[in-house]
Amino acid sequence: MTQAPLHPLDLALKLEPAGEHRYVGHTSQAYWNMIGPFGGATAAVMLQAALVHPERLGDPIALTVNFAGPIGEGDFEVEARPSRTNRSTQHWHLELRQNGEVTTTGSAVFAVRRQTWNSGEAVMPQVPAAESLPVMSGFAPVKWLGSYDIRAVRGAKPTTAPGTENPDSLSQFWIRDEPARTPDYASMAAWCDAFYPRIFLKRAGFVPAGTVSLTTYFHADAATLAAVGDSHVLGCAQARVFRQGFFDQSAEIWSASGELLATSHQIVYYKE
Repeated sequence: MTQAPLHPLDLALKLEPAGEHRYVGHTSQAYWNMIGPFGGATAAVMLQAALVHPERLGDPIALTVNFAGPIGEGDFEVEARPSRTNRSTQHWHLELRQNGEVTTTGSAVFAVRRQTWNSGEAVMPQVPAAESLPVMSGFAPVKWLGSYDIRAVRGAKPTTAPGTENPDSLSQFWIRDEPARTPDYASMAAWCDAFYPRIFLKRAGFVPAGTVSLTTYFHADAATLAAVGDSHVLGCAQARVFRQGFFDQSAEIWSASGELLATSHQIVYYKE
């Protein structure tokens, strides 16, 4: 029987053991940005190193990735080292190197989830169903956009003259992997960085910008993610303030059934 080919994301996440706490991977053209890998793919592969580690405890609840320098095409090494393991939580040190230089640092917290009282205060926005919206065409010359099926609700791309200040920087769109793939924690880490820099929308044009640090919080267990199947999820992102060369960007990922799957917050530099 012929084995089905790996999904492009699984190829991008493929890691080979290279010693204690170390793994070797290779950049993926399917998730290429303008001058390096899509940041979400980098976040996903760093998390993957902890996910496949033999000392792993539980599932991720938090991931922080700091983009310290550029990553070129080719091999890289990821170190995933458990800093401390408690009875129900585990803390990780993460580092990605290429050609002997550190390009990305990070940390993660894993935990054993348990049944408790639950309550949610966030409310999913009321938006049209994914099936009623067209697939968004790419508006930037980057390959990674082709790895997703994105259907815009609002704020898909700038529609006014460059330099025009829009009243807000809110984007809402449905997203899933392309080809469709049942989500897991690595794909969620990537989704949380699938929003282009908010200044592109706020200022209606492209300026030099890039994420410096991204933190993602995972609110769903593995069973909840599996139940999403090949459905789209709703992503929402908005900045809070643009000031002195940096802005923040908060995001939410919702299942179609109204489960808040993940939230994220990042700080982004810009030149304007």
